[in-house]
Amino acid sequence: LPKNRLGLSQWLFDKNNPLTARVFVNRLWQMHFGQGLVSTSDDFGNQGSLPSHPELLDWLAVEFMESGWDIKKLHKLIVMSATYQQSSELTPELLEIDTDNILLARGPSMRMTAEMVRDNALAISGLLVSKIGGTSVYPYQPEGLWDEISNKPWRYKYKQQPGEGLYRRSLYTVWKRTSAPPSMQIFDGGDRSVCTVKRRETSTPLQALVLLNDPQYIEASYVLAESLIDEVEENKELQLKKAFQLSTGRKTSKEELSILKKFLDEELERFLNNKEDAVAYLNMGETKIKNTSYPVKVAALATVINGIMNTTEGFTIR
Repeated sequence: LPKNRLGLSQWLFDKNNPLTARVFVNRLWQMHFGQGLVSTSDDFGNQGSLPSHPELLDWLAVEFMESGWDIKKLHKLIVMSATYQQSSELTPELLEIDTDNILLARGPSMRMTAEMVRDNALAISGLLVSKIGGTSVYPYQPEGLWDEISNKPWRYKYKQQPGEGLYRRSLYTVWKRTSAPPSMQIFDGGDRSVCTVKRRETSTPLQALVLLNDPQYIEASYVLAESLIDEVEENKELQLKKAFQLSTGRKTSKEELSILKKFLDEELERFLNNKEDAVAYLNMGETKIKNTSYPVKVAALATVINGIMNTTEGFTIR
């Protein structure tokens, strides 16, 4: 190959050099399982870890190259595998034998990334705009945040967008190097001042604060609540079951349903006594409810949905 940039690019994707495919496949495996087949996904050299399943890594790399570097096909291959579809339940026996799931005896269990947490809330509410491409967008952000980090007279103002800009995928959210989107930063989104191959995963009270108070999540909750009430208006039990399944990906148990019913009754009573609070709650976001004749019902169910979103299962892949 020529000793120039063209030669370098050709060598990177040459079938006799499988390193590129192995590294990329390992990153996708890490995305789905929380840990790559090579745990040091940033180091495939002598200082890095050996692959836990070298033959699987090689096979996936070859499949990836032979598919024409089809990323979507590789995602599908991983998520449709028996390995991925296993239960994530951790038994005492598995904990003793394989604490970190190196042997892949159970399915993945990890918190969604910052972008996934937001996109998931928008998706289950029906607010997510799936349009592909375009310029950066300006969703909800605390007012004056950018002003706090710069006192230059020519500083750029944050101009929150109306309409679909509030509901585009998080991939399109504008990112200022000195001020990452705060809700994503709280969920361990990188600050982009350095390259981050693997994000840390923390669990802090601030994350609960975001899920319970950020306009994006409150808005998603009441939009979904109105949709469920319109679908099955008189059946509170079915509303709760559907809300729970949409938020967690599984059916509710009898005990959980009992707790949710009690929670909903308490919220109905609270908002019946303070109807202005229900109206204020439903005015948190840009999208307003279509039917204003039952704000108490919508607000009460919305707070329950918001509570479900704030549970571990509400933002965990498992």
